[in-house]
Amino acid sequence: MLGEPILTSRSEAGWDIPLLAWRAETPLLAVGSAPLGGGIGVRGWVVNATVPMSYDRDDPAAHLAELAHGLDLAGPGVGLLTGVDVTEVVRRADGGVRVWATVGLGTPVWAAAPASTAAPASATPAQRVGTINIVAYVPARLGDAALVNAVATATEAKAQAIWELGLPATGTATDAVTVLCPADGEPAPYGGPRSAWGAPLARAVHAAVRDGGTGTVVPWSDRRAG
Repeated sequence: MLGEPILTSRSEAGWDIPLLAWRAETPLLAVGSAPLGGGIGVRGWVVNATVPMSYDRDDPAAHLAELAHGLDLAGPGVGLLTGVDVTEVVRRADGGVRVWATVGLGTPVWAAAPASTAAPASATPAQRVGTINIVAYVPARLGDAALVNAVATATEAKAQAIWELGLPATGTATDAVTVLCPADGEPAPYGGPRSAWGAPLARAVHAAVRDGGTGTVVPWSDRRAG
């Protein structure tokens, strides 16, 4: 089971910077694209950490490992970074599936945009934070193929929400998604949007991203500086 995250902070560069930390009751099977703990494997915790927009470290996985150590999170886990203030996390649930999303849409892009495409002119400085981090928990064991399909389903639902928000984009260039499920039990074979677990996952992700993207998201560091 993956319960509600703990909201805490760490001291960095003279600032108290927020982060969310989930501790699994028992290790969970996870799949995702996070800088730390991405891929498929058993994970015991998740961290989603705010960083200033001036963030320039080239070792995000090592940085996230340091943050986890500071929270006494031991063993393998998942770590994500965002310029969004993680106190603004959006929570949604559907049919036993739980989703948490931090939504920054300031730098929307088409996935298959030409290499020369510049950032949209509509991305104002106050809205430039552009990362959507999605953490999802499915309460049934998913097979490996279903886990991969669940990531695709969550991504499709995210893109649908962005389209409904009126943005000509499929996401941002730094989005990350993590799907977790029990490590034991009979594996469910499917994770697509019409499957038993993919359907509620899609609805919960769609609702979280759509609702999180309805207002202007000011980068945490801009708000802090103000």
